[in-house]
Amino acid sequence: MKHKYLFVAVLLTVLLLAGMGVTRLYVSVETSQKEELKIVTSFYPMYIAVCNVVGEAEGVTVTNLSEPKTGCMHDYQLSPEDMKTLSQADVFVVNGGGIESFLGDVAQQYPNLTIIDACQGMELLGEEEDEGHAGEDAEDEHDHDGANAHVWMSIERYMAQLDNITSGLAQLDDVRGELYRENANSYKARLQALKEEAAELSDTVRGVGIVLFHEAYAYVVEDYGMQVIDILNLDEERQVSAGEVAQLIANIRDNGVTVVLAEELYGKDMGEIIEEATDAKVYYLDTLNRGTYERDSYLRGMEENIRILKEAFAE
Repeated sequence: MKHKYLFVAVLLTVLLLAGMGVTRLYVSVETSQKEELKIVTSFYPMYIAVCNVVGEAEGVTVTNLSEPKTGCMHDYQLSPEDMKTLSQADVFVVNGGGIESFLGDVAQQYPNLTIIDACQGMELLGEEEDEGHAGEDAEDEHDHDGANAHVWMSIERYMAQLDNITSGLAQLDDVRGELYRENANSYKARLQALKEEAAELSDTVRGVGIVLFHEAYAYVVEDYGMQVIDILNLDEERQVSAGEVAQLIANIRDNGVTVVLAEELYGKDMGEIIEEATDAKVYYLDTLNRGTYERDSYLRGMEENIRILKEAFAE
């Protein structure tokens, strides 16, 4: 009988410990789930920026909404798969400035989804001519009425975008906030080195007249202090008339323009026409809105752009 009571006592103890273990496991799983953070980015430049801010932070996943070769998002249409991805996200990081034309739909469909606007607080090129553009559309407070939002093409402004992203993520996820800030500062130190290299070149090209075949390069012009003589914003839908070509050629000749900046994907044909008709040479820069998913891809792309600009203005 004595052994029977002892057996029952041991059995109850084992069951109690097992129950405590299951409870701890349940609490641990629940805690782990709460600590997970799912970040979705709108397109390539934002994905690379977020990946550098997040680094190796545990429990954080970063998913890009569009393919790395998509390019700008002006006319991007959300797919059912995109909507599913957004429905599972904790935060959506966008460039802003009107590039993500679908943003109003996302905000309406997922009112509880946190959206971090990397252009928050920035004055975009072209906005100074659009008085009262901000805040007038109640459905989309991120709309900048067609202003040029290719701000990642400016190293200084890209660093400001990183600050907005880091601040937004740290505010949402204070557990990893300090890690985000450390990662961002480390990345910005490397960007600062590129900025200083670009500053050396700006001493040579400041005030030089230049023609652009893509509005993204307006931020390059701003960084280097060059002067835009003419701009022809080429993309897959742009149809250029014979009159526009004639006027462009005249502007290049009349202003003694020797350098044209273009994107090879859409500007190659026009570039060949200009090189045949004028003394200008066309140089093709990376718009940095598509590429591979390596964290250093923006740095490598900007380094190559600086190299090409040095070649273009070499004495």
